Amino acid sequence: MTEEFFKAFEQSQWTYEAQYCFKSLKMARDTWFDDRFYTSYFMWDSFTSGVAVSIMRNYGKNNGENEFAEMEYMNISVVTSNEPYGICDGSNPLFDGLHFPKFKLNKSGLHSGHVQMGLRDPFCFVENGKGKCKDGYTEEGTGPDSVRVLVATKAKPNHDLTSKLNREFFTNFLDVLNRPENTARFNLTTEFPHFRQAFYEPDFKNKTLGKPVVFDMDMSAGDFMALFYLLKVPVELLNLKAILVSPTGWANAAAIDIVYDLLHMMGRDDIPVGLGDVFAMSQSDQIFHLVGDCKYAKAIPHGSGGFLDSDTLYGLARDLPRSPRRYTAENSVKFGAPRDTDQPELRQPLALEIWTSILKTMDPGSKITVLTNGPLTSLAKIITRTNSTSFIQNVYIVGGHINRSSLDEGNVFTIPSNRYAEFNLFLDPIAAKTVFKSGLNITLIPLGTQRKVSRFVETIKRLQLTRTPEARFVKSLLSRLYTLKQAHHRYRHTDIFFGEILGAILMAGDQRKLKPTMQEMPIKVIAEGIEAIDGQILIDEKHGKLVQTLKNIDPMAYYDQFADRLGDEKQSAVLGSYDEQRKMWNTPPNRT
Repeated sequence: MTEEFFKAFEQSQWTYEAQYCFKSLKMARDTWFDDRFYTSYFMWDSFTSGVAVSIMRNYGKNNGENEFAEMEYMNISVVTSNEPYGICDGSNPLFDGLHFPKFKLNKSGLHSGHVQMGLRDPFCFVENGKGKCKDGYTEEGTGPDSVRVLVATKAKPNHDLTSKLNREFFTNFLDVLNRPENTARFNLTTEFPHFRQAFYEPDFKNKTLGKPVVFDMDMSAGDFMALFYLLKVPVELLNLKAILVSPTGWANAAAIDIVYDLLHMMGRDDIPVGLGDVFAMSQSDQIFHLVGDCKYAKAIPHGSGGFLDSDTLYGLARDLPRSPRRYTAENSVKFGAPRDTDQPELRQPLALEIWTSILKTMDPGSKITVLTNGPLTSLAKIITRTNSTSFIQNVYIVGGHINRSSLDEGNVFTIPSNRYAEFNLFLDPIAAKTVFKSGLNITLIPLGTQRKVSRFVETIKRLQLTRTPEARFVKSLLSRLYTLKQAHHRYRHTDIFFGEILGAILMAGDQRKLKPTMQEMPIKVIAEGIEAIDGQILIDEKHGKLVQTLKNIDPMAYYDQFADRLGDEKQSAVLGSYDEQRKMWNTPPNRT
């Protein structure tokens, strides 16, 4: 990247795709962590695409001839271990603990050494602090472990000596991106002739608001159903003050857009949403916090029933109306960024900031009830970073597993060695241990009780009798989860999401009909850094923290209350779907 190219790009935006790409590039520059963007940012992907297209266009010519890069055949190898070779220190999965190396590798070859174990592996650092490990490097080699590959060794200079752009590719990139052929037909404002953004905020001036609640969720499918339920409870009973989102759980950070869209649908753009930490406690790098270890998050599947499905809400996220609030990389010096972006006011607020702002709006003497449906990362950070535990009335924790026998297993199905943990506690065991030792009044809704109310069919039948947009959406989501569970073994775990609604219903439902049975138990959470036991709960009479635990609830009353609440016409959606929103954007304002 060069400053001259950036300026030329800024002046050459004649197509929608050119405008989009420049905005992306500018955001990368404006949010760069230091002042050396032009010497440390590279257009690898764009350049590779240009070289590949040029080679294909020149197919038949020798040695990958192309317009943008000089090419050369080399023998290369990807480094997977470090000298000295042939050692066995437990770091190398290709050799250590095996009678025969994988892939028939040489026991003393360049793949048989130490493999870097984490970002701060002491083996990889010498006295002056410079790293010596080369895991992932690509190097030239002559031995049997190397392979002959055609390599782009140098970008070709611009043949136009009068141009300010020093690479041939830079000129072509701007030319191709701005060509009118095959250009995009629409952006959002031209696709819809009457596009307009609207914020929906309810008027509660003449209402006495109920107990203040903060919902801490990790954006799994069950959490969205629980959020619908909380928004349907009369505000005179429950006042949802804020939502905290934990990316340490079942979705990536950008899935926060679905939370915004759901709130927009329900006419609650007034509810602030705070983004929690990406890494579990003690997992981010101590020096460079933007990176860290995924020791626990790696247990979440990336595909079926995991990140991909959660980030799209199983394909149904597009059915929700689009909120004007979005996840954004906009940043502000006020909050510690190196520089302001163009619209720092659009910066995504963090969970701790939202918590602090909510405390300032509380009436004197009032306290907050917290419902957690995901890892306890955000709540643990609140406990350790702020002096505000006295403002918390109760904490309802949906998670944890209390096994009654060796056959009563947890649900961390991707880690076979960990038989008795539940996912929410496993994904950040240190946070869970911190919360349980905090002295807060805790009500635990464990996995065993959730399993008693995880019958899809019972709820789907009841939701078929309802007519509100939110009930129809939840029915579609439940039906999809149920269908996938029946159709493919990779979705066998989807019933765990329906049990996550239980915390919201217990906290805000009709206790007389639910008939909950509670038991006080001394609980201790294991957080030893050992994958096979982390997140497990022990009953410890001597050192455990006493918590109220939900043992039983009337399942039929549970299904009825959930369906009845979602089918209630009060506090229903103000904008039923994206299709309804599209019709609005195609209609003049005075005719809607």
